[in-house]
Amino acid sequence: MTDTNLNLGDIGFAGDDHVVPFAVEGLDVRGRAVQLGPLLDTVLGRHDYPEPVARLLAELITLTVLLGTSLKFEGKLIAQTKGDGPIDFIVADFKTPGDVRAYARFDEERLQAAIDARQTSPQDLLGKGILAFTIDQGSMMQRYQGIVEMDGSSLSEMAETYFRQSEQIPTTLKMAVAELYRPNAEGHKTKTWRAGGVVIQFLPEAPERMRQPDLPGGDVPDDADMPERGEDDAWTEARALAETIEADELTDPEVGSERLLFRLFNEHGVRVFSPSQVADKCSCSREKLADVLTGFTAEEIQDSIQDGHISIVCEFCSTAYLFDPKEFGVE
Repeated sequence: MTDTNLNLGDIGFAGDDHVVPFAVEGLDVRGRAVQLGPLLDTVLGRHDYPEPVARLLAELITLTVLLGTSLKFEGKLIAQTKGDGPIDFIVADFKTPGDVRAYARFDEERLQAAIDARQTSPQDLLGKGILAFTIDQGSMMQRYQGIVEMDGSSLSEMAETYFRQSEQIPTTLKMAVAELYRPNAEGHKTKTWRAGGVVIQFLPEAPERMRQPDLPGGDVPDDADMPERGEDDAWTEARALAETIEADELTDPEVGSERLLFRLFNEHGVRVFSPSQVADKCSCSREKLADVLTGFTAEEIQDSIQDGHISIVCEFCSTAYLFDPKEFGVE
């Protein structure tokens, strides 16, 4: 990496919308890094969300991508918040190997009141509630769901609490979202969204090295015999290095995931692996919705008819599907 004038693609850097797995054997840590660009513009532009909503949803998408790309099986990871704040529901799901979709629900009047009062922190906007992670391995397997209270100041802090509480894996997360304005060919400024994130996990070969005191409400019984131990030196150093990450490093396309990882861990010998691409792709279809409507009673079908047909709009991708009531035996 001696020629700083090279463009990202010239030396095989992953670039936007690609997740870069990495390992630092010297610190016994593994993780993934990502920068998102076009994917976010597509998802957020489709709904034209107010800026605070778009920013929170972009962060949740980044979190879901970082965690979802760790799945070793064909399935889906769903991350969602449910709270009593102006933004009462946001959801993002990742379907292997790289399909992403997301949407948000909010109260316009309450949101505007919060903006006017300059109460736009995640705590203010999401309120009290839960952050839930659901892993779906298909119809033949039972779903797994982990839940953590929304009591952190950011989604990354809430996710770190989840891993400490439920997964017993020392984890640190760094994420950032930026709204940029760039001139187009006509000289007019266009808005683009960018986000980036890094997840780092301590995974030594000796499991006892990663043990930490459990948090209240965690999976380990309160009377369990857990030895008192200080934090492992390798994990202490890894976390300290992660704390040096600046928000603009995560979103700057000229930095890139590989350059950031080299800057963080070059003294310990960081290895990066083949990147995986993520893309905006909804799993809705006319056939799936028809199957749902088939389970409706005649009365429910009748109540769904407007202007002679049934119209369903996907909340994720905004695709509209029209059905003739006769398809379901209703004239």
